[in-house]
Order: sequence, then C-alpha cells, then structure tokens
Amino acid sequence: MGNATISLLAFIAAISILVAVHEFGHYIVGRWAGMKVLRFSIGFGRPFWTHVAGKDQTEYCVSTIPLGGYVRFLDSREGPVDSADEGRAFDHRPIPARIAVLLAGPAFNFIFAVLAYWVLFAGGVMALKPAVGDVTAGSYADQAGLQFGDRIVAVGDVEARDWESTLVAILDNMVADGRVPLTLERGDGRQRSAVINVGEDRTRLTEPGLLFEGLGFEIWQPPVEIGALSDGGAAESAGLMIGDRILSVDEQRTKTFSDLVNVVATRANQPVAIEYERDGVISTINVVLGEHDVDGEKRGLLGISLPQATSDYYYRRTFTPLQSLNEAAVKTWKSTVFTLHMLSRMVTGDVSMKNISGPINIGQIAGESAQLGARYFLSFLAIVSISLGILNLLPIPILDGGQIVYQVIELIKGSPMTDRAQILGQQVGIFALLLLMSFAFYNDIARILG
Repeated sequence: MGNATISLLAFIAAISILVAVHEFGHYIVGRWAGMKVLRFSIGFGRPFWTHVAGKDQTEYCVSTIPLGGYVRFLDSREGPVDSADEGRAFDHRPIPARIAVLLAGPAFNFIFAVLAYWVLFAGGVMALKPAVGDVTAGSYADQAGLQFGDRIVAVGDVEARDWESTLVAILDNMVADGRVPLTLERGDGRQRSAVINVGEDRTRLTEPGLLFEGLGFEIWQPPVEIGALSDGGAAESAGLMIGDRILSVDEQRTKTFSDLVNVVATRANQPVAIEYERDGVISTINVVLGEHDVDGEKRGLLGISLPQATSDYYYRRTFTPLQSLNEAAVKTWKSTVFTLHMLSRMVTGDVSMKNISGPINIGQIAGESAQLGARYFLSFLAIVSISLGILNLLPIPILDGGQIVYQVIELIKGSPMTDRAQILGQQVGIFALLLLMSFAFYNDIARILG
C-alpha cells in the first residue's frame, strides 16, 4: 500500500473519530437537556448507511463526504413543531441549556485528548534529555557559546525535562522578545548561562522546520553504535559486533538510533541489508530481523542496545493510574494554552502564518504516525483533537463559539437576534473560514513544492 493511500486512509480515520467524539458531545448533552435529536451524521452529503432507533426515531448516518459531521436538533426556526414535541426544540430550551450543548462538542474533544494521553502515560514514557548536537559556525547558537554535548537544564525559569517541554519554552521566550535564556551543563556537571539572541529574526524562525536550522544547532541524538547484543538476537546471529556503527538499513540512512528504530519497526521477521562501519571499514551484511510485541502490535527487532554513556541521555517516566490521569490533564491544558498563545501571536504577526496546516499536511502526518504504530497515531489524534476543540470555540458565527455568542446576546437583550443579523453573521463566518482554508491550502501546496 502506497504512502498516499495510507495517508488518505489515516486522515479519514482520524477525522471520523474526532468528529464522532465532537458530535457525540453535542448529541448526549442535548438529550440530557431534553432536546429531540433528529439526525446524528458522520460526514456530509448523501448517507450511505442509516439506522433509525429510539423513541424519537433518531437517524444515525454515515455520509459520503468524510470531512465533518453534524447533529440536527428539532428547531422551530426550521419548521413547525408538533404539539407532542412542544418544548423539546433546541430554541425552546433555556439559554443555559443551549450554551451547554454548544460547549459540549469542544469539551468532548478536550476530554478525548486527556483520555488518549492517559493511555499513553499509563504505559510509561521514554524521554530524551535535551542536549545540543552539532553547532553551526557563526550561527546564533555559536555566538551564544553553545557547544556540542551541552545539556539544557532550563530555558528561562522552565525546567528542561525533555525535548517537548524544552521546545515549547524556547518558542515562548523567542517569540516574546527574541531572546532564549538557557542554563547549560557540561559533562563534568558544571553549569553556565547563555542567551541566544535572534532579535527581529524571531518571526521567520517560527516557520515550520526552521527553528533549529535558524538557531544554528541540532538536537543531540545518539548515533547508532552497538553497545550490547541480545543473546541469539538478529544482530548477533548475523555477525554484528559491539562497537559497530550502523549507517543504513535497506539503503535508508540511520543517522540516529531513533531512525534505526523507525526503519526496523515495520520489518518484523523480514530480511534487510545493513550497512555498517567497523574500524573505519564500511561493509554490508544481510540480517533477518526478529520481532517483539508493542501494545499488541508486532514490530521488528534487531537485538542491540546503546552504549551505557549514551543511555544516560534517556530516562523512563512511570506513573500510577491516578498520576497518569493527572499528567494527561496537565499536558492537555499546557497544549491548549500553547496553541492559543501561538494563535494570538499569529494575529499580531509575531508567529508565521505558515504554521497553519491544511488537510494535505494533516493527512501526511496522519499517515506517518499510523505507520509508526498505535502509540504515535493516538498521540497525533490527541493533538488534533485539542486543535479541533480550540477551533470550534472561536467566535465565528458558523462555529460553536459564534453560536454561543448569539445565545449570550439573546440572554442579554431578552430576545433572539434578527434574521438579518444572523444571516450577516453567517456570511462573515463563511468568509473567515474560507480565508483560513485558503491560507491552509496555500501552505500545504508551498510545502509540497518546497
């Protein structure tokens, strides 16, 4: 199956799951609030599967265009309401109930993200301590005095426990005033301070993929040097030795250990050609990979581990179920705040608009994460679910946030907005979404064209 097909299927699966979660929030809270649900649809357009159930004879549909979904409530603005259903139409229910229904969709997206992260944290998390790789001569990092192997202890007042938190802190500080204050530690344990100053170049460096290239240093990652061999494992059986440095697998370069893991993962029990270096001599050897089980999925196994000095850069965080839930809630909250911060900075021009992704880029990322395994795909779903929740809370009339604004106005003035005002608001909302989608598609095409 080609990468394009995998990306398309993963994109459809991701959108379908997250839309179902979002619309189920509207649906279930609407029912709790006493509203009659006429239709629950995943996708738009003509339904190709319909099931009618319940005392209200609700239609549950899967439709032909898998790019969204909707819940249709009984509403007197769309036609007369039968006397038996008096008081059950959306617009007949109290305004607080309507607002609760509108909030429920985004809320369920955030709840989904918490549950997804809970599952991921429950199995423990491997993290790479943030450290500096190669530094480009004359770059901002070089001018600040960063050196290969420096461990990043803190960014400003934020402890740098792993690369994810470190990256967020670097962006926050850089976008704020163009300066990134760091606390660094050498291998001997001595610490020092450094400040990367990018000045007015800060907005350009927020463009996708430019941050580390622009700052002038790479993320330190362990090279693929064999530190130990599993007894009877694929590597030992093929003749690889401790100290060998693996350069490629089936002509795919393995610059870091992460590269090796990703290439090997999809080749359980398959023969592969491994290019390696031993005592300065480069050779190629054929290896039949083994397999191991990861979250119920068979993944390829070479049977090697890193040298102990390299392993010191890795650590594993384990949690009790309650701690996992707390960590998941905190991560969801921090991701939400960070996303809102970046969005506000886009409005002010401090963050590049090129960060807005459209369906093409999201589909590519969905495909890549799906190929890497269930954990990666679940993490991707959590991130997109948070973004979907935030997007729907924006005060744009055709989104949940805009409809909430309408309800608040009705609560304040004591009567609904005029039809003319609502139609004008919808037109403005459609224009705003089309403008946003245009940016997203332009960015996607620009990325493809390089």
